[in-house]
Amino acid sequence: MASGGMNPGERDRTLQAANSGYGTFASSSNMEAEIDNKAGVDHLSEEAGIPGHGPSTAKLQPPPLVAAMSQAHRLEAEAKLRRKIDTRLLPMIILMYIMNYLDRNNIAAVRLAGLQDELNLSSTQYQTTVSILFVGYIFMQIPSNLLLNKTGRPSLYLPSCMIIWGIISGATGATQSFGGLVACRFFLGFIEAAYFPGCLFYLSSWYTRKELGFRTAVLYSGSLISGAFGGLVTAGITSNMDGTHGLRAWRWVFIIEGVITVVIACTAFFIIPDMPRTTKWLSEEERQLATYRLIEDVGEDDWTSAESQSFFHGLKLALLDIKTWILMIMGLAIVSSASVTNFFPTIVKTLGYTNVKTLLLTAPPYVLAVITTYANAWHADRTGERFYHIAIPLCVGVAAFILCAATHSTAPRYVAMMLMVPGVYTGYVVSLAWISNSLPRPAAKRAAALAFINAISNTSSIYASYMYPQPKKGQPNLTVPLSVDCATAALAIIMAALMKMVLVRLNKKLEKGEHVEGAINAVPGVAQENGFRFLV
Repeated sequence: MASGGMNPGERDRTLQAANSGYGTFASSSNMEAEIDNKAGVDHLSEEAGIPGHGPSTAKLQPPPLVAAMSQAHRLEAEAKLRRKIDTRLLPMIILMYIMNYLDRNNIAAVRLAGLQDELNLSSTQYQTTVSILFVGYIFMQIPSNLLLNKTGRPSLYLPSCMIIWGIISGATGATQSFGGLVACRFFLGFIEAAYFPGCLFYLSSWYTRKELGFRTAVLYSGSLISGAFGGLVTAGITSNMDGTHGLRAWRWVFIIEGVITVVIACTAFFIIPDMPRTTKWLSEEERQLATYRLIEDVGEDDWTSAESQSFFHGLKLALLDIKTWILMIMGLAIVSSASVTNFFPTIVKTLGYTNVKTLLLTAPPYVLAVITTYANAWHADRTGERFYHIAIPLCVGVAAFILCAATHSTAPRYVAMMLMVPGVYTGYVVSLAWISNSLPRPAAKRAAALAFINAISNTSSIYASYMYPQPKKGQPNLTVPLSVDCATAALAIIMAALMKMVLVRLNKKLEKGEHVEGAINAVPGVAQENGFRFLV
């Protein structure tokens, strides 16, 4: 609706709203000039036809440069902004996550390259070196995410953590005993804990709820690409560098990958952005648009100053919300079923091939998982649906676990292995986006929930490490671990169904304009009045 002009009272109220909500963008004098120029300009919050925006009974006040845009200009500018952020942000965080996952999981591949023999590790000791990483990983996730939220400087925080874990990873190649290996693995997990939950929070600070699923898939593809090509890299190193300069091949794996990690981290300092309001290489218009579109998405600003952030208030809000606990159990179940990937080379080894061929055969399941993860997440964002995009892939995973446990024939067992990885991870990626979708504001609550859920989920990797026997000779019996993986995948499906029921109930209350009291909290602010609905 166009207006002919502003009376003094309206003008003062508009200036006050602009200064309070967007004070970091411009001085009040500049805003006043903008407001003088935009009399008669349509407010986008009242426009029809902008995807994702429902009817409004409580106006959101756009910042001056956004308010001055026509609808066509707004849509064009937003598409350009998304492309700019995608290009600058996504490739680097994928590369960083590839190294995060590679440095964490290369111990499974180097076992076949002589680590267990040279350090004279028993099966239980080897399993301990795998599981101890997740002890450190769990301890650091919540404090790290709350610290990231408080500082608001991911461009400094995440690469700094990456340099430290790269050094620790390289130092692992110098270990001479079980104790030294355990120490390196613990501190590696402690520092690596900053990255993945931090990136989930980071992405949710840039993208709307319907954009987040695919971007989460893009991030998580780093782990899948690492799984696909990590085995190939390890195969190349172990087949060509064993004995070079008097070092066994497994030591070179840690050293080379640690050096690469540090180099990539140093590059990341100059590439990845901070938060929408504080990224200097965005124009003023782009900063205002990047911030305001997130406010429109849920009806509440995501930004508070560093001084007003609370380390523990966000965690308290998250723990009082029943959705956090449902999502936590679902995540715990999925990660437990995905523990099969921590020992995937050992599982593929049961097919009876040589070490190098075994490492090569680990790649195709991960390549397939990258494809299915992208396709599933893209469709989930396009449709706004979450439950079936989680449950259907997990059903495939359940079938794969049953098939692998039930047969010892090479062809059907490898088919099962091909389906295990995409079956688990394709749905898992959408479940990660569902956390931010279901617990969107305030930012401290979202950061705490992401870290809490991811931390508790990874406790399964501690006990799961002991389910997979690692005999120095002979084939391990995989019936018990595969059965447990099957059961936990089924549990995840049940929890996803429960989550859908809760969100459907919440949406019905939102449609009636009701606030939900108690553990299930309605989104605060003016989200209800601006058409906010949970994605189910």
